Amino acid sequence: MSDSGNLLTPEELDALNAGVADGTVPVDTGFNLAARVVKHDLASEDSTVGINVSAIDMINERFTRLFRLGLLEGLRTSPRINPARAQLMKFRDYLKLLRPPLSVNVVRVNPLRGYSMVVIEPTVIFSALDNFFGGFGRGVGQLPPNRLFTPTETRIIRMILDIAFRSLKDAWSPVMEVEFDVVNSEINPQFAQIADENDLVIVNRFEADSGPDSTGAVDVVHPFGSLKPIRDLLRSRVQTGDGNAESERVWRDELFSAVGDSKLELKVMLGKFQIPLGRFTDLKPGEVFFLRKPESVRVMIGEIPVFDAQVGRTGASKAIRIERAISAVKN
Repeated sequence: MSDSGNLLTPEELDALNAGVADGTVPVDTGFNLAARVVKHDLASEDSTVGINVSAIDMINERFTRLFRLGLLEGLRTSPRINPARAQLMKFRDYLKLLRPPLSVNVVRVNPLRGYSMVVIEPTVIFSALDNFFGGFGRGVGQLPPNRLFTPTETRIIRMILDIAFRSLKDAWSPVMEVEFDVVNSEINPQFAQIADENDLVIVNRFEADSGPDSTGAVDVVHPFGSLKPIRDLLRSRVQTGDGNAESERVWRDELFSAVGDSKLELKVMLGKFQIPLGRFTDLKPGEVFFLRKPESVRVMIGEIPVFDAQVGRTGASKAIRIERAISAVKN
């Protein structure tokens, strides 16, 4: 033992390692030997706590359709919007993908905690600007890193954001109601810190293609921590519809009314018998086959049995009386 009384000397460490290697020093002693141990790094965020990326992809698909229609209505431009699959990455890795100048907008998404970010590449801005003033949606080449947006360009950015926020609100509505407020805007993403460099973010990228040399991207970035409180909502199936019980009742009544006007052909099976093929081919006009009257007959729609009935007569007409409905067989 060393002089401090706390550390082993190099010779003692060598002897201990040799004893462990040859089995003379037991290593299967101690407490809680059967406990399962999971490695956890306290310095990094755990990305395995169940955020359903598929649900986010469904939200993104709804946003894509709404955003494209909104751009056509508001800015007279209709680029092809191609959503990429939502990606989970560290914030510093995302920043490495960006080249200023960009329209970087820090956004408060109520009721999510923290701040999100909407990044619009210059090509999207200038293509929308060109379309808005009657052009053909031409993009723009690489701009100087410190180049600021003019008041006209800033106004176009504001219009794009308004359309994006309306579309995002509608796209998120099956999951939850959200509201968007712009906190500040930058041209350099380094000044828009919505998370620490090692924190995880969810990047939703939408490629906007307006033609040759007019392809840019709009990114919607959420900190991983802001979506964790709603992970149960994202795990559950994204429901369709607006969640309004009254509108669902009206829709159901209208559907029932429309289906009620459909016409169905009923077929009553009075009986059946079998004969040999040779006997069938020898049949002559006027031949008679005798059938025993069944106790009940089966009413069919197509090949599906729906009722059992009794055969009778009303006036000069043959008739059937419904006795009972036949339940559908569930596999």
